[in-house]
Amino acid sequence: MPDSAKPVLLVDDDTQVLESLAVLLELHGYPVATASDGEKALDLMRSGVHPCLIVLDLMMPNKDGYQFREEQTQDQAIADIPVVVCSAILDVEGATEGLGAEHYLSKPVDISALLALVDKYCPTDARA
Repeated sequence: MPDSAKPVLLVDDDTQVLESLAVLLELHGYPVATASDGEKALDLMRSGVHPCLIVLDLMMPNKDGYQFREEQTQDQAIADIPVVVCSAILDVEGATEGLGAEHYLSKPVDISALLALVDKYCPTDARA
């Protein structure tokens, strides 16, 4: 991945979801970074990975999506990165009120909706 290419950061503890979404996005030309929980995602970003978009699950071990967002929004270096919450919670938008996410998607993920959001937040020059 070129230095100028910003990846989409997928954060989910379900390896099947992570792998399938990563392959889908890569097939559409987007560079991808993955993390299995909020703690690993924060570590990635603090070590220099600056994604164009974060696709965030809520229910994860170690550091869940709520804890991740709390830390992300308090860290000036990564606070401005847009977030799309993607969760199996029935009322995703209601359950995440106050998180400040740009969008909310329910699982199973509507692929066309996800691709439209990634395209919106990740300009063409961010693609590999």
